[in-house]
Amino acid sequence: MAEDREILREIWEGRLPVCFTLATEEVSTPIAPDPFYLMVPRLTYFPLVTDKVRRHFVRCVVPEKHDNEMWLEFERHPLKWHYPIGLLYDLFVSNSELPWQITVHFDKYPDNKILKCPSKDVVESHLMHSLKEADALKHKNHIMALMQERDHKQLWLGLLHDRFDQFWSANRKLMEHSAEDGFRYIPFRLYVPQLTSKPFVQYLIKPVENEKKLVVEDLLQRANLNFESKGPFQVVIHGIDIPLETPLQWISEHLSYPDNFLHLCIRYSQT
Repeated sequence: MAEDREILREIWEGRLPVCFTLATEEVSTPIAPDPFYLMVPRLTYFPLVTDKVRRHFVRCVVPEKHDNEMWLEFERHPLKWHYPIGLLYDLFVSNSELPWQITVHFDKYPDNKILKCPSKDVVESHLMHSLKEADALKHKNHIMALMQERDHKQLWLGLLHDRFDQFWSANRKLMEHSAEDGFRYIPFRLYVPQLTSKPFVQYLIKPVENEKKLVVEDLLQRANLNFESKGPFQVVIHGIDIPLETPLQWISEHLSYPDNFLHLCIRYSQT
């Protein structure tokens, strides 16, 4: 288990360097502000780490926009704040270029494409909803229902303040299972924008069937998508190319995001 804990910690400590730049058309000062560089955790959400970014740029937009909600864009893609940062990077950055160049906006919020996020409380509500959904798949929601309010707060504050031990002291309860069968179902979302117009693909899959441990390849086969039609591909999570023979139970326990879902991206050599 010590080795497993090291894996959990390595995933938790994953970081991405980001270069934030204010959209040119929104600069109201004679001289454009300098870019703002930040090293951000892969596992968190942008609204939890961009207060400094807002303060840096808001002084350079017209005063009537100062109270507007800030939003982020990468290569014409508005970035969904309710997606973890690492997922957004794996989904949109095909050439692994770093630092990640992100454009900051205070105007023309694309609320037809991304949800509004007026406060961090909205992020907390989203996280709790996702945890309950994942627990319903894994344990019929028994664990989240039995957890006390302080456990829920530990999950949230552990993520908010980037505290591994605080988060995992509560999250380990959500990873409990019977040794033989594992979880009831594996909470996952599969992102394949090259093959489907849906934001993600999701279906029920058990970690063990007829005493056989199911692996990533089994999960892909049940998607009913012709992955090979676009050429060679990788299954990526946390920037890691996951071998297709990896057991689903193992990756669910070790590579899930804090919302307890596996967010798996299909990445092609040329996209």
